[in-house]
Amino acid sequence: MTVVNRPHAKTAAKTILICEDDANLRTLVRLALGNGFRFLEAPDAYAALELLRRTQPDLIVLDLMLPGRSGFDLLAEIRGIDGHDETPVVVISAWAHSDTAAVQAGADRFVAKPFDPSELHATVVDLLEGDGAGS
Repeated sequence: MTVVNRPHAKTAAKTILICEDDANLRTLVRLALGNGFRFLEAPDAYAALELLRRTQPDLIVLDLMLPGRSGFDLLAEIRGIDGHDETPVVVISAWAHSDTAAVQAGADRFVAKPFDPSELHATVVDLLEGDGAGS
């Protein structure tokens, strides 16, 4: 579990929880999203749940293939937690055929791996601005 602060010069940074088991991909997500955010990182569902007990991220980037418990299992649990049930979730996965299943399970958006950094950034910004949930 890691907390990475990347404060934005003019506004308070939104907090994004990245739940991805590959450290290099967590770094890539941070780089794609840029310096305007504060990041929390979890390598598995258990670490993500621990962070969710202590924090209120503004958005979650969630991989489906996690050690121990799947991203689908974690997503179901997130949607059942008061205070986190409405938190936007972007699922990222190499399972491109899982896009419909991810949205049906409660994800707000799906981005296939390997992802285009600008697509991920635009998706996150759209959801954080509050006009992109469920599209």
